[in-house]
Amino acid sequence: MSAAPAPAPPSLRKAESAYAAVLFVVALAALLGATLTSGDPLAGRSPMLAVFFLIFGLFTISTGYRHAGVGYVSFDRVAQISCILVLGPIAAAWVNGLASLIYPWQRLRRGQPWQRVLGAACHNAGLMTLLTLLCGGLYVWVGGAVPLYSLGVEQVLALILLVLAMQVLNDLMMLLDSWISSRQGYWPFNPFVFAVEGAAALCAIFVAIIFNRMEPAVVVLLLIVLAVGLLALTEFARMRSRLEEIVNERTKLLREQTHELERQATHDQLTGLFNRRFADRFLEEGIRDFVEQRRAFAIAIIDLDHFKRINDAHSHQVGDIVLKRVSHLLIENCRSADMVARFGGEEFLLCFPNTGLDSAARACEHLRETVENTDWSDISPGLIVTLCAGVAQMRPGYDRSRLLRQADQRLYEAKRAGRNRVEVDLAS
Repeated sequence: MSAAPAPAPPSLRKAESAYAAVLFVVALAALLGATLTSGDPLAGRSPMLAVFFLIFGLFTISTGYRHAGVGYVSFDRVAQISCILVLGPIAAAWVNGLASLIYPWQRLRRGQPWQRVLGAACHNAGLMTLLTLLCGGLYVWVGGAVPLYSLGVEQVLALILLVLAMQVLNDLMMLLDSWISSRQGYWPFNPFVFAVEGAAALCAIFVAIIFNRMEPAVVVLLLIVLAVGLLALTEFARMRSRLEEIVNERTKLLREQTHELERQATHDQLTGLFNRRFADRFLEEGIRDFVEQRRAFAIAIIDLDHFKRINDAHSHQVGDIVLKRVSHLLIENCRSADMVARFGGEEFLLCFPNTGLDSAARACEHLRETVENTDWSDISPGLIVTLCAGVAQMRPGYDRSRLLRQADQRLYEAKRAGRNRVEVDLAS
């Protein structure tokens, strides 16, 4: 089992390829040195055993699936560990390394470039060769039996060490590989991975003992049953993974739909501003903060001048575009803490938390000048857009209705005074 690091950026591909080549060369040199030192790696056993475990290794690698949380999951540890326990670490390193070198080439059928496949083959073969050679050698060094015929206390402890060593070394090497390939190493130690590897190790020990002790017919029957079991388990895991993907997609879709419904419930469809429902809640919160904590709170009601004339003279479509652009200008020229809402028709409500009357008035004057000075001719020739604003601040004894009424009265004063004005509530 191995987790797949994120695809390497182009700038790191060379480093990844170089690492794979170095790993392969180092592993091959170590294996050749061990073979020359120890002699015949099969120790007089039939070469057909090596061929069998090569095929068995390719089969167990292929019985895998992609898990969203941990990457590619396979049961290759069954063949790798059982090969060590039957043939010994050196022969097993040749067999497991060769299986890992061969298997990645099937990716060519999926359209992967041969350079990427070659790099993966060298990396996998180098990793598996070193893994088998070092951990298998450690197993033999602490007294592990090869071939394994039975289990005693010493053998159990040696097997536990073998399994843990293979898993830890594999994860550390994958961590190094992910850092080299992306400079963002992932955390490889996962309880699910350890559980699967532990189950595969138990299966491998059982296969090795049966293989070493039983008649060929029994071994063949065992392997058939094991192969069917692995295929069934793999198919079940793939089905479960597909179901999880479907559930995740549906959950994501529902979340997006829920978010959109929430947005529609609080935002105006045409302008994208907050709607009146949200504005009412915001007003209540601002008033409550003023009453409980004496935080300054000001509002402004803005109305576009002669908007009906714009619709009549330039069309309702132009009127909608004007509303959208004005909304954008309001958002662009207000603070992130301010609330801008479409209050109805061509009317807007602005709320200024922690803001006094003078600051709110200056903000509205800036908005008025911005709208007046905007070139509207690109929407329709001869189009002119201006606005009026009535500004009020929260005072002791005011409630929501009184605050809105004060701002609304100032708005109508601005209209009566000739429009394109900002009027401020100066009531004491």
